[in-house]
Amino acid sequence: MAATRITVLGTGLIGRVIVEDLLQEPSMEILAVDGQDAALDLLPEHPRLTRRRADLADENDVTALLAGTHVAVGAVPGFLGHGVQRGALAAHCHLVDISFAPEDPLALHEEVEAAGLTFVVDCGLAPGLSNLLVGREAATFAGLDEVVILVGGLPVRRDWPWEYRFVFSPGDVIEEYTRPSHIRVAGREVTRPALSEIEQVEFDGVGTLEAFLTDGLRTLLTTIEAPDMREKTLRYPGHAERMRVLRETGFFATDPVHLAVGNVSPRALTEELFRRAMARDEGDEEVTLLRVEVKGRDAEGRSQTVTWDLRDATDQQGRTSMSRTTGFPCASAVRLVASGRWRRAGVSPPEILGRDSATCEAILADLRQRGIRMERRVRNAG
Repeated sequence: MAATRITVLGTGLIGRVIVEDLLQEPSMEILAVDGQDAALDLLPEHPRLTRRRADLADENDVTALLAGTHVAVGAVPGFLGHGVQRGALAAHCHLVDISFAPEDPLALHEEVEAAGLTFVVDCGLAPGLSNLLVGREAATFAGLDEVVILVGGLPVRRDWPWEYRFVFSPGDVIEEYTRPSHIRVAGREVTRPALSEIEQVEFDGVGTLEAFLTDGLRTLLTTIEAPDMREKTLRYPGHAERMRVLRETGFFATDPVHLAVGNVSPRALTEELFRRAMARDEGDEEVTLLRVEVKGRDAEGRSQTVTWDLRDATDQQGRTSMSRTTGFPCASAVRLVASGRWRRAGVSPPEILGRDSATCEAILADLRQRGIRMERRVRNAG
C-alpha cells in the first residue's frame, strides 16, 4: 500500500515535534519544509523523511510544494497562516493548522466544503486543546453560562526584567500583546485591548500569576453559545505592565521610523532584541499551564462547573512543554484526518471535534499516551 504523504510547513520548535511524532506512523511519508536550514538540520534522520528549504511566504509556491500531499500541516508564524490555508485549498489537500493567523479561521469554510476537503484549524494548545475541551463540555450541558480559558508557558527560573522565555515565534508572542481581544460579556461581543483586565490567579506548584486578556477565543465566539466568554494569558506578575509600556511607547508599531541611519521598523527591531533577550537557553526548564472552566446547566436546570487543569513540563528529551502541548494535539488531528476517521468537509475548529465523543476521546487518549495528562473536576452549585 502506498504511503500517505504528509507535508509539514514550518519546522520550528513546534513543527519539529509534529514531524517527530508523525514519523511514528509507518504508513506516513513526511515532507518537512522550512525557510531556514538551521531548523531543518535539527530534524532526525529517517528514511521516510524528506527535507526541503523553501520560502513559505508565496501562496503559489506553497501550492506547488503541496502537490501530491494528502494532509498538509500549517506550523508557520501567524502572518503566513492564511496563505498556507489558501495554498492547501488550491493544491486540493486536507489541512491541519496551528498558525495564529489574524484572519478569520472560518473564512474559507464554504470554499473548502465545496471542494470536499477537511481543514482543522487552530489545532494547537489555546486555541486548540482548550477549544476541544469546551466543545466536549458544551455537548453535555443543556445550556452554557460562562467559559473562561487561562493559558501560558513560563520559565521555571525567573530572570529579570522579563521573567519570560520564548517557546514559540516571537512575532506571535507580540501579537498576543497587540491584537485586540474579542470576548463576550452579558451576551454581547465586545472588544478590549490586549493586556487589559489584569487579575491574579493561583496555580498549585507555581504560585501567584497574573492573567490578562488576549485574543484566543476566535472561533468559539461563533460556534459556542455562552453569554460570557473570555481567554486570558498567564505570566509572572508585572509582565503585562512592562509590555503595555513598550506597546504604548511604540516599540510594537510596524510603520518605519525615519532615522539618520535609515528607516527602522520598531516592531522588527523589538522582535530581534526580544529574541536575544528572551531566547531559551539549552537546558532551561519551563512549564505550560492551561485551565478551562465551563459553567452551565443540566437538563433539570441545575448549575454545574467543570474545570480542566493541565500542567506540563520540559520532558527528558529536552522538548518544551509548549511544543508538546501544542504539537501533539495537531499530530493527533492529522492522524484522524489522514485515516478518514474525521471526514467533515469544510473548516472545523477543535470544538467541533470535541462535540463528537469518539473523536474527542481519541485525541485525549493520544495525549495521555504521550504523557500529557489533565485533571477534570466537577462542582455542583449549592
